[in-house]
Amino acid sequence: MSAARALGDAQLQALLDEDAPCGDLSTAALGLAAEPGQAEFRARGAMVAAATEEAARLFELCGCRVHQHLPSGTQVQAGGLLLSAQGPAEGLLLAWKVAQNLVEFAAGIASATAAIVGTLRAAGCMQPVAATRKNVPGTRALSAKAVRAGGGTMHRLGLSDSLLVFPEHRGFIAPADLPRRLAALRQQQPEKKLVAEAGDLAQALELARMGVEVLQLERFLPQAVAELRTRLSQQGLAVLLAPAGGITLANAVDYARAGADVIVTSAPYVAPPRDVRVSISPA
Repeated sequence: MSAARALGDAQLQALLDEDAPCGDLSTAALGLAAEPGQAEFRARGAMVAAATEEAARLFELCGCRVHQHLPSGTQVQAGGLLLSAQGPAEGLLLAWKVAQNLVEFAAGIASATAAIVGTLRAAGCMQPVAATRKNVPGTRALSAKAVRAGGGTMHRLGLSDSLLVFPEHRGFIAPADLPRRLAALRQQQPEKKLVAEAGDLAQALELARMGVEVLQLERFLPQAVAELRTRLSQQGLAVLLAPAGGITLANAVDYARAGADVIVTSAPYVAPPRDVRVSISPA
């Protein structure tokens, strides 16, 4: 079953309009608009498919018929068919590059996420991999879909979905008043976990004693995470640890073994796009 689309028709049409605000000049001038044709998207290398639903809809919006597409989240080997479509050359050529760019971009994120998840599982670590909101602005919906396609989850989609108290918030609050403010925050939003970012061990322990339920550990090394876990246990403080900042495929297992409850990362967003080979030919 295909995954739900992250982008609606209006958003997809806007992408087409951006690429061809005055139509496809080359196809029109060559007199090819009505010529019947077919298109195939194939993976050049192993990847996790993502945004194939959006790609398929782009072809449909351009008057083409999509015969098949692999659902987002599917593991694909080199040469695997991702999508096939038929229709007039005008529609195929109009949808082609926008659809290819979306699939390559999203598959890069999905594949990078899957690599981190797979490495953790191979090491016997079951912590979830949660991607931050440090995506390219304007791409959050598609980026989040790609993360999920790769077996990850979202750490935070935006300011409206979770409570996360940063040092920047605390800078406006007198230290002596912080416990009262945090208690009031929990009272106002009782269904949300209270998360706070800590920059060092002392700050993390202080926040834990104030009732913070999840500590986001900014730029903690694995050794510091392990030390904090030990100190929390000694003091009887049950707090979830979510190290963030600088976590990649290379060190995710180190953080998991140090005592992290969730692996928070931005690394998938800077992964290179996966290469998709497109062939378009007469039908």
